[in-house]
Amino acid sequence: MMRVRLKADGRIVEILPDGREQALSTRLEAILAQAAPRDPATGSQTARAASGAADAAYARGVRARTKLTQAEFAARIGVPVETVRNWEQGKRTPRGPARALLKVLDRAPDVAFAVLRRDGGQTTDDAGETAKLRANTSI
Repeated sequence: MMRVRLKADGRIVEILPDGREQALSTRLEAILAQAAPRDPATGSQTARAASGAADAAYARGVRARTKLTQAEFAARIGVPVETVRNWEQGKRTPRGPARALLKVLDRAPDVAFAVLRRDGGQTTDDAGETAKLRANTSI
């Protein structure tokens, strides 16, 4: 049985019994390329690349609208800066909770950042008492 691994840059390598990695043969790569999903409109394999580029542009746009650097944005949402870089460069796609968080940040960044604050989104009212943040923003 052959063990393979998908690398971050899209290459597929074979895992040898001693743990080393070896590039797959060109014949096997050709077989895998034929099995990749194709865009029905053009017959090419561009659908996934276009989707990745759109996700990268969306993540980059959300951060740009917050006027934060990648490092500041990553710290505010609680992820490593490498994660934000990978999203914006199209190396990775935000999934599940990360995608939902980006949508909330896109529509209501002040509310999202207030909720994500380390103090649990608590604010101090005029009387000096701590009150929970309440937002009437439709998302």
